[in-house]
Amino acid sequence: MRVVVIGGTGHIGTHLVPRLLALGCDVVSVSRQQREPYQHGAAWRAVEQVAIDRAGAEAAGEFGREILALRPDAVIDLICFTPDSNRHLVEALRGHVQHFLHCGTIWVHGPSAEVPTPESAPRRPFGTYGTDKATIERELLTEARQRGFPATVLHPGHIVGVGWAPLNPAGHFNPEVFTTLARGDSLSLPNFGLETVHHVHADDVAQGFERALTHWRAAVGEAFHVVSPAALTLRGYAEAVARWFGHDAALTYAPFEEWRSSVAAGDAEATWEHIARSPSASIEKARRALGYAPRYSSLEAVRESLDALIAAGVVTP
Repeated sequence: MRVVVIGGTGHIGTHLVPRLLALGCDVVSVSRQQREPYQHGAAWRAVEQVAIDRAGAEAAGEFGREILALRPDAVIDLICFTPDSNRHLVEALRGHVQHFLHCGTIWVHGPSAEVPTPESAPRRPFGTYGTDKATIERELLTEARQRGFPATVLHPGHIVGVGWAPLNPAGHFNPEVFTTLARGDSLSLPNFGLETVHHVHADDVAQGFERALTHWRAAVGEAFHVVSPAALTLRGYAEAVARWFGHDAALTYAPFEEWRSSVAAGDAEATWEHIARSPSASIEKARRALGYAPRYSSLEAVRESLDALIAAGVVTP
């Protein structure tokens, strides 16, 4: 099978491309510029790398045709964020590919109601990102179920791994929170610290795409969560990180509007975006239909990333 991965050198693609090569696939990695993956290996020498400026090509009405010209049997789109962008690609590929896989997000659900949330839960997205991704999901599943376009949607959580800072126990991305916990200093959390975040290691997301590709009959026309086995509360997350450094977490709590005045505006906004949703997603459908079996718990995925941040001097215990 010839597989075109759009965004192949990014976080997910770095882990996905070697998995596809191991399956015996002929892999084409499409990215905006010729860049190295986050983790380079000898297997990447077998990958055909193609540079396409997606925004520019879409504006010219050429992106879909350029992807089709790569002669794919399957296309995995890891970097589509608007319904118009997705429609452009689907229109070009309709009738020409065996499988089309789109990377969504668990933010299509909006605030959690039933937890863990199944894929069948009503969609209540808010904000441009979640709302647009929910629209893409709805349109792709309609294409698959009513028009025969072989689409599958996979919804990751908060992706983590070596190479970038994970979503931290305060609900934002400032790595100083990890330094605070590592040193045993006091950390303030919003509300009672009981809102949830749901991480997933980038390689487990890659595993989800691999399993969807190799379980075609079960995957086409369906959406699946690809997250760790369980979400974390902010409080439980902070306590676990502190224990890694040999002490109990020194935590305080404040109502969100009071808490936000104690952190940078960008950090407060990121925290609100996460705790307003408090995702906790079920993976039972992916387990049952695809054999999805994440290797990493949320904490194991974070620990791998945190160790790399410490080695790089970004976090200083």
